[in-house]
Amino acid sequence: MSPTLTHRDKIAVLDLGGDENRFTPEFLDQVNAALDTVLADGAHALITTGSGKFYSNGLDLEWLSGNGDRAQWYVAQVQSLFARMLTLPLPTAAALPGHAFGAGAMLAIAHDVRVMRADRGYFCFPEADIRIPFTKGMAALIQAKLTPQAAIASMTTGRRFPAPEAIQYDLIDATAPEAEVIDAAVALLAPLGAKDPGTLGEIKNVMFADAVLALTNP
Repeated sequence: MSPTLTHRDKIAVLDLGGDENRFTPEFLDQVNAALDTVLADGAHALITTGSGKFYSNGLDLEWLSGNGDRAQWYVAQVQSLFARMLTLPLPTAAALPGHAFGAGAMLAIAHDVRVMRADRGYFCFPEADIRIPFTKGMAALIQAKLTPQAAIASMTTGRRFPAPEAIQYDLIDATAPEAEVIDAAVALLAPLGAKDPGTLGEIKNVMFADAVLALTNP
């Protein structure tokens, strides 16, 4: 299932898909095309979500193992998406119906806020356990959003955080029943109304300048 775009009034809802939603090159192109549409249509805000038990399992390690000569290009494409989401010139929320792992959790962290299903699913940076060190850009992204304590607890342990623990560490901003994660994300974004894209984009670029620099210069 490819990413699909719908709307809740003036809020765009991008469903990443119903499987593991791994970051294949095609998937990255589709997400970027959807973001182009969101911005062109003048949406007031953006929610991303998934329609299965995963938000995203992150990097497509199978594709990487078969395309080692393109690894540097691939990481640059992934990090470019993180930087774009981090500085998107409208309010953003990730509505997590279940698991967000690795680069999938990084994509969620790049949003302004996160809502996670209360009773199932994990938020996890498994890099310490799967022997894949964070790039400088990935580390900068996560550390731009988390307290030092939360960064250490999540980045150095590979710990799987269920929603009640994820909210204690401020990895997420709210929890909701499975059927209500999008509604809860709408409730966070709708009161914000429309923001001037030029102003909000500049604010985010200034706020996250160090992380953006690290992400776009791998």
